[in-house]
Amino acid sequence: MELPLIQVDAFTRAPLRGNPAAVCVLDDWLDDARMQEIAVEMNLSETAFVIAGALAEGGEAPIRWFTPGAEVDLCGHATLASAHALWSSGRAEAARPIRFRSRVHGVLACTRRPDGAITMDFPRDLPREASPPPGLLEALGVSRARGCWSSGAGYLLELESPDAVARVAPDFGALASVDAPGVGVTARGGASAVTPGARVADFVSRYFAPRFGILEDPVTGSLHCALAPLWAARFGRDELFARQVSRRGGELELALRRDRVEITGHAVTVLRGVLTL
Repeated sequence: MELPLIQVDAFTRAPLRGNPAAVCVLDDWLDDARMQEIAVEMNLSETAFVIAGALAEGGEAPIRWFTPGAEVDLCGHATLASAHALWSSGRAEAARPIRFRSRVHGVLACTRRPDGAITMDFPRDLPREASPPPGLLEALGVSRARGCWSSGAGYLLELESPDAVARVAPDFGALASVDAPGVGVTARGGASAVTPGARVADFVSRYFAPRFGILEDPVTGSLHCALAPLWAARFGRDELFARQVSRRGGELELALRRDRVEITGHAVTVLRGVLTL
């Protein structure tokens, strides 16, 4: 069996930056165990599997996402990568939006702007105030947090500055014991040594998910379904610019639309090939 495989760097304009995802285009689903094995083989934070056959008639494209450790019910950067892969390979018409059908979150629509940026329409994930569970601050190596919230992505902690976010050095063994899908840290943006000379972000973040086999996710689209409403309330506006300050880094444009979050970013293809099974 030979399957088309495309690797895309998401939330970046340049290769070898942003968040890499593998996109495997299928005629029909493989069994779950085989898709999990492929995700392990790819050894990226996410591998997306897409059935693209109905796109030619304007239909929906079923999509699923696997980390090296498990299937997840939503992934932003691998959805962005999938849309880019389908448009750039000619499997989807350039002028037509792509409607991905997910198992849990329904239809996730993607549109492409004239400058090549891709906008994803994702569900809003309203964070809820929470207390940090025992051991969380210690696992992150931070002494205090300005606030703590829970969300579909896990716990969110606000730190005092972008530099404080960049300095976080987790004990991943301890962090994996926290009962949550992952942990995000965030801070209000501003001029910072983290990104000298770069556009000033409204807020910055990092995200860790060792329970899913991801020590640090370079750029996490789905995390911003929760961060966008959190920071929009602080700034009093619905459109924001965010930066994830992992080693690879990435940038996201965000807009709140009723109960949805529009997440926009660029993507570049770095590899095309055939997976032989």
